[in-house]
Amino acid sequence: MKAPFELNASTHYLVSIHDVMPETLDRVFEIFGRLEQSGLLPVTLLVVPGRDWRPEDITRLRSLVARGAELAGHGWVHEVERVRGLGHRLHSALISKRVAEHLALDAAGCLELMQRCHGWFSEQDLPLPTLYVPPAWAMGPLSRSALHDLPFRQFETLSGVYATGTSRFRRLPLLGFEVDSRWRRLIVHGWNAVNQKWGGSLQRPIRLGIHPHDFSLQLSDQLDLLIRSGGQGLSYRSLV
Repeated sequence: MKAPFELNASTHYLVSIHDVMPETLDRVFEIFGRLEQSGLLPVTLLVVPGRDWRPEDITRLRSLVARGAELAGHGWVHEVERVRGLGHRLHSALISKRVAEHLALDAAGCLELMQRCHGWFSEQDLPLPTLYVPPAWAMGPLSRSALHDLPFRQFETLSGVYATGTSRFRRLPLLGFEVDSRWRRLIVHGWNAVNQKWGGSLQRPIRLGIHPHDFSLQLSDQLDLLIRSGGQGLSYRSLV
């Protein structure tokens, strides 16, 4: 399948690798190397703190920071024990499967999870993240005003990025490649085409969300083409 977008080496990308856990680190390193070769730095690593992190895993994470990675919080364990309510059930079936932690919690539970997430980085003597991305980009039952009490300064959802310092929400196009079925391929292929055209027409940076297994899934050829074509990497901090 051809890429649904025109490749342009001058395009500005906000590049993130999702689901960074001890069990995905080998793939994260491989993907980071590809991005590094194409000059698509900095790369933001979406770290899941509540997994079984060993000291050697933390050391590997620090080595990526030394190479130009920035860190962001990404939930706590990236899975839910139960699906809560009809909305969560639909979201789980259509988009998130069983990873959208926020949808299984009330507002107080979401805030506690995010505080715990941020605190973990300090406990591991890692750079403190300013960006938080909820698993599956699903923020759950939280108002924007509630986010101002958290130590994070930016929050990303499917439609864009909210900065508490300016109370500004920026709508930004997003390209994704996590496709493991034919019907998902059709939906994501169309989604990418629309988002790339939108970003190009408005000259906005394009978010590139990469998951650890994307190079073994059905849109891997598109992702490989895009990365090899290069572009200009941006930090999420540049949006503030």
